[in-house]
Amino acid sequence: QVQLVESGGGLVQAGGSLRLSCAASGSIFRINTMGWYRQVPGKQRELVAVITSSGMRNYGDSVQGRLTISRDNAKNTVYLQMNSLKPEDTAVYYCHAHYGLGNGLDAWGQGTLVTVSS
Repeated sequence: QVQLVESGGGLVQAGGSLRLSCAASGSIFRINTMGWYRQVPGKQRELVAVITSSGMRNYGDSVQGRLTISRDNAKNTVYLQMNSLKPEDTAVYYCHAHYGLGNGLDAWGQGTLVTVSS
């Protein structure tokens, strides 16, 4: 199994920046992709960004150009650098890892709240 622990959320003014971190432990050698999703009450969880073990990245349409995902394989950690934040970025951000062989399994962090004030 893989366990994920997020950190770095908080309150920031519009236009500001935050960096989220997610540290993985457990069966880390089986991790394929890691990424971030976010969710607001009453809405579905949406993709923010994902990164493969080889460094390929994919971003959600709403965050293109403002958020950057990176991965430190030596530290088993994925980061989300968030710049030019907007009030609509307010959400609980969840770290995700897809690991294992075949169809694989999914692991989720507990979530970290990001609040952007106008």
